[in-house]
Amino acid sequence: MKLWRLTRAPFVALDGSGPERHGARYSPPGVPVVNFASEAGLAVLVALRYLPEHRGERPNDFVLGWTEVDAEPERGPETGTAETAVRAWVADWLANRRSLLAAIASRVLPEGDIVMMNPLHPDARTVTPLVTRPFDFDACLHRPPMLDTYRSNP
Repeated sequence: MKLWRLTRAPFVALDGSGPERHGARYSPPGVPVVNFASEAGLAVLVALRYLPEHRGERPNDFVLGWTEVDAEPERGPETGTAETAVRAWVADWLANRRSLLAAIASRVLPEGDIVMMNPLHPDARTVTPLVTRPFDFDACLHRPPMLDTYRSNP
């Protein structure tokens, strides 16, 4: 399974140290977890939500990366489940190390998944580091050359 991550270059390690320090949407502080997206585009959409509004405040060291994982994720609660119930499920999954991966439908794009990896699971050592490339939000979201033409057509 190919998993995607858009992150800043200093944070490409798959150790879960960021969520361990600060928590994440579905996991409490104090517990490491690595968050991936099932598709590259979903990784971009999720990261876009957290960007500073003003371009001058945005870091310029983003990388888009992927890794292949030979495991199927355990399915988490269905879309529409209360977020507190999802967080409780994730906390239990992490604490019990039931599987290497768990997947929850993205709230940004429910057709895709947020796939979490438990770096404390014994199989985590088999996951290879990310293959990365530089990623520039401005280049990705630039104004298309044909935009005015499309807007002028009824």
